[in-house]
Amino acid sequence: AMAVEGPGSLWSLSAAAVSRSMGALEREVWALPGHLLRGLLPLLTVFRLERAEGAARRAGVSTQPIWRKLWDDVMKTRPPNSENITCWRKKFLETLFSNVLHGVLDVSSDWRLNDHHFSPLLHTSPHVSQLTLCNMLQGAVELTAEHNQKVLENLAGSLRILKFQRLLSSDQSIRRSLVLLLHRLIHHGSVSQVSVYAWPVPDTVLLVLILSMSAGFWRLGNTLMYHSSPCGLCREKDNAQNQELAQEQAERGHYNEKERSDDENQKGSPRALEKADVEVSVSRSDTCLNSGARSPPLQNQACEETSDRELCDHTCIQEGSSGVSDQLSHHHVLRKTRRRLKSAVGKKRRCLRRSRRLHADPEDLYDFVFTVAREDNSGLLDINSTTEEENSGNWTSSSLGSPRTGHTGYKKKGESAGIFSLKATQRFRSVSTLELFSIPLTGEMCWTLSNLLSSWVSLENLVLSYNGLDDSIFCILSGLQALSRQSGCRLRVVRVSDVFSHMPCMELVRCILSACPQLHTLSVSFDLKNQLEGNSPEGNPSCSDVEIQESCLEQLEIRFPREPLHTMFLLPVLKASKFLQQLSLDSATLPCSQQLGLLVEALRECNPDLKKVSFHDVNLAEHHKEVLLLLQDPGLQEITFSFCRLFESSTSEFLSEIINAVKSNSSLRSLKLPGNRLGNHRLVALADIFSEDSSSSLCQLDVSSNCIKPDGLLEFSKKLEGHIQQRGGQIQFTHLRLFQNWLDQDAETAQEALRRLRAVCIVVSDSWDSSQAFADYISVM
Repeated sequence: AMAVEGPGSLWSLSAAAVSRSMGALEREVWALPGHLLRGLLPLLTVFRLERAEGAARRAGVSTQPIWRKLWDDVMKTRPPNSENITCWRKKFLETLFSNVLHGVLDVSSDWRLNDHHFSPLLHTSPHVSQLTLCNMLQGAVELTAEHNQKVLENLAGSLRILKFQRLLSSDQSIRRSLVLLLHRLIHHGSVSQVSVYAWPVPDTVLLVLILSMSAGFWRLGNTLMYHSSPCGLCREKDNAQNQELAQEQAERGHYNEKERSDDENQKGSPRALEKADVEVSVSRSDTCLNSGARSPPLQNQACEETSDRELCDHTCIQEGSSGVSDQLSHHHVLRKTRRRLKSAVGKKRRCLRRSRRLHADPEDLYDFVFTVAREDNSGLLDINSTTEEENSGNWTSSSLGSPRTGHTGYKKKGESAGIFSLKATQRFRSVSTLELFSIPLTGEMCWTLSNLLSSWVSLENLVLSYNGLDDSIFCILSGLQALSRQSGCRLRVVRVSDVFSHMPCMELVRCILSACPQLHTLSVSFDLKNQLEGNSPEGNPSCSDVEIQESCLEQLEIRFPREPLHTMFLLPVLKASKFLQQLSLDSATLPCSQQLGLLVEALRECNPDLKKVSFHDVNLAEHHKEVLLLLQDPGLQEITFSFCRLFESSTSEFLSEIINAVKSNSSLRSLKLPGNRLGNHRLVALADIFSEDSSSSLCQLDVSSNCIKPDGLLEFSKKLEGHIQQRGGQIQFTHLRLFQNWLDQDAETAQEALRRLRAVCIVVSDSWDSSQAFADYISVM
């Protein structure tokens, strides 16, 4: 209990006594008036404070300051982006859950946590929307323990983001716990995003397990056991599905009875074959895939219009690359597909028998995963052995659908699948966002991921960052194109970034858009240019030969590895993106002065909905005319020139032209000019944007990293105050960003300037030590 120091007042003594007797007085306390409740709440334990939330809300008392103080006292750290935290209660309880789960916080360390009624994991789990598991997955083992069953149920309803970070290889018992966790939180839960970070040497089995279960797959015919009992949610779902399937079978009287009896007498599991037969036979009735709890009816279902060749390919059970002709009757196609399914099931049984010789448990949960990781590796398409033509970089969007192309994922005749059969699995609910950061993906793993992507219709966001894809990007694109052809495809965001670019950025952009024209956001980013790549895109005809169909693209971000920006290759993308609203170009070089002019003209003609334009680390010192044209564009609302050396070789006339262009543009709301060496005198001049004769609607101004000193900032604030007075206090300016300027050189003057500015707008600044960056500044003078 809390100790009361000093004599104290009668109120404090009474409040302390009440806080110690909350078990008996709780209802009476919740009925207290607001001013009394406000003084009592800080004296309660976390358990009682959480229970008091409703009463405090009814009394008009905010508990946010109490939770913030709890954070400072217990966590003893400053959370990142603390200014963006809107609910300190949720932040504290979510962090407390994670710290207790990973054993980094002792609840006996603070009296507010040391309550015998308080079970840290159980009482904080309903507030956890994001959870990170790391190292040996000890957290997964703890959460799936029998005594934490209620905790896991709470997480299934609250958790939205599941992250894995710095994972290590784990034994079979730990992976079994992970399967139980993923099944409960994804297949029967609310997790919508899975992110995997920093795994330099990934465990193939573990990674495939995470990816496949995130995609909603688990092997067919295997009952998932939870503490020696089958999953109750699966059992309920199976009962309902069995009734539906029985009804559908009864309605399909046109199938030959002898055919069905022959199928049941075939070698293999009758139950597995029956499920596979039903799954194929009803595929054209939108019931081909079993969906888990909370799944929309059409989630993860195959497209009705997909050809039989594509269907067999994406389930990896076809015998050759030449697909079944669409002219064949539906009955003939069904019989042929069933024969292939029987072969695939027989192959799976042989694989499982081999696995059972290694593992004594006949119901081993990991037969499926080992099949995924090891099944006939020799059958994988060897990218390194492809023809010289395929490696020449002439891969285009048109080759995505070609059955003769080695990059597409359509196997050549005689090849077997190197990835698991989707038809040998059951389909559950899947996540909508997948993020893979700093995880090397081998060619085999890319084929597995491509196969999963091809039918992952619930996927909305895909982020692949620093995975060392190289030419395996073709395999990923094959899966994405197959996914885009699915009737229920929801993919809207793709972000690809890596150290080396395997092909010119613009070619990759065109290929992705050709494969996935329904994308709303596309981001392509590379640090360095591959030295084996050609010096310029001109030598690659695919950049200019491929027509791009009209896309739904709204946001395009390209970070060039110091590549020349050839507008002729960007123009077809802009013309096909009629709905483009945001364009960001980073680290591009302009080979000639006409390139930027052509781009500005194309943006005006082809993209009437464009609202935001951003240039970062693009040398615009010699492109004043184009800069002014962008600032005068009546359609743009946000313009960014970040580290573009705008004033490197400019005169005072150019600055005046910029100010006049902004003053006359009533649509521009945000102007960001970080890293352009404004200095004091140019900053003071920018205050004229808000003069009495201005029609500007500028709300946000970013002048970070511009060598601004305290005296210049003070002069700017005084000039701004004068303009506001002349306009009768009517001004729309609301935000000023001042990061990484030289305000530490005169702290007193800087504080005076900031005080004046904060009376006018919101100022976002930092305590930056300018001396550390002085050498860097001199080096680029």
